[in-house]
Amino acid sequence: MSNTNSNLNPGKHVHLIGICGTAMASLAGLLQECGFKVTGSDAAAYPPMSDFLAARGIRIMEPYAEANLSPRPDAVVVGNAISRGNPELEYVLNERIPLKSLPQVLHEDFLIGRESLVVAGTHGKTTTTSMLAWIFESAGMEPSFLVGGIAENFGSSFALRPTKHFIIEGDEYDSAFFDKGPKFLHFFPDAAILTSVEFDHADIYKDLDAVKTAFKRLVNLVPRRGRIIAYDAGANVSECLAKAFCPVERYGFSESAKWRIVDLSFSRECTMWSVLKDGAPWGNLEFALAGEYNVLNATAAAALAAGYGISADAIAEALRSFKSVKRRLEVKAEVNGVTIIDDFAHHPTAIAETLKALRTRYSGARLWAVCEPRSNTLRRKVFETELAQSLAIADEVIITSIFKPEAIAENERLSVASVVNKVGAAGKRARELRDADSIVETIAPELRSGDVVAILSNGGFDGIYEKLPQRLRSK
Repeated sequence: MSNTNSNLNPGKHVHLIGICGTAMASLAGLLQECGFKVTGSDAAAYPPMSDFLAARGIRIMEPYAEANLSPRPDAVVVGNAISRGNPELEYVLNERIPLKSLPQVLHEDFLIGRESLVVAGTHGKTTTTSMLAWIFESAGMEPSFLVGGIAENFGSSFALRPTKHFIIEGDEYDSAFFDKGPKFLHFFPDAAILTSVEFDHADIYKDLDAVKTAFKRLVNLVPRRGRIIAYDAGANVSECLAKAFCPVERYGFSESAKWRIVDLSFSRECTMWSVLKDGAPWGNLEFALAGEYNVLNATAAAALAAGYGISADAIAEALRSFKSVKRRLEVKAEVNGVTIIDDFAHHPTAIAETLKALRTRYSGARLWAVCEPRSNTLRRKVFETELAQSLAIADEVIITSIFKPEAIAENERLSVASVVNKVGAAGKRARELRDADSIVETIAPELRSGDVVAILSNGGFDGIYEKLPQRLRSK
């Protein structure tokens, strides 16, 4: 099996506009591995994807400019964050340089001819995809994969092998300025995991019904010979599965789940649980990760892997050695007894699960939540109450001004002051601070040994991940 079905020959020049997105950077690596000359540009580069690209010798050109397209590339991939008015996009359209979206390239050049295993859902996609890829890898099946983050076991967000299985994170976000449908509809899954269905991406989905429609379409793509592994709680997931043509296997805590989680226990070092399949003992699992949501993610990955002939013992062995994903409960530093955690926060439910996981892992610690409302969902007032409820799980809450407020209509914009007041009404101290520098200067003198600081943002947060540890070392 060839590594790519591309009609471009290796050695041709492909330019990626918006290369620092996690999926775009991964695609850059895939294309480079296939022998293409890869260049890319972005408005702002920040870790981990900037480091990932630098390690592969792929230079990020900043800012966007026509000059970045000289010499003229043979093809351009445009990221979904790029819109009309971008100088590079305007040049590409004027010059009629061949243009594709990321999911279009993945489908046409990498997925055709392979078995596509797609992990979808509002939450848990990245970690579950990484777990599934590591289980296959540990079992000697050498999968290809693409995930929206750096899978620490691989030190990469992708792998490309001349083998059958391609494991891919299925994002419901739109594909490109010319294709507003979800990315995952390009992936034509042979099998799928569905972790959850909630309202998210408020910039492109009008309401929950629109989100459910997208997931129903994904379910409708799975062939009769395929299989769907789906979370067993929540009416939204069940509604999306109602017209599935393939077998559906549910996982979770309920007695009716085919893959049922029992005997769950947490310690400072590890998490352990058992799985019943159809009510009978199937396996005992453990790993170093914290949080009930990660147990659900791992059980979903285990269930799908078992359907591909991987034994319970092999799955258990893989999970024991699973390390996690960059920016998912990642310990960035431990300074003077203060633990600083980086977590990719995009939605109130994800924030709540993160903080609950830290409560179980660091029982008794004073927990700080430092939140930057940056995602298109968090910047809007649609989840204002839910965000306050999630943050109130922490003992101390710091929330900064929303990212690029001018991009959100004032009547739709999150009120940080309102969130602060709601957290205060729940009995927790909450403060609004302008930016990363003011946060560091304010909280560093207040931090004491034993504290855990969760930094919650889906962006670079103006380097707070480096600034706070540096300030603590200088105390």
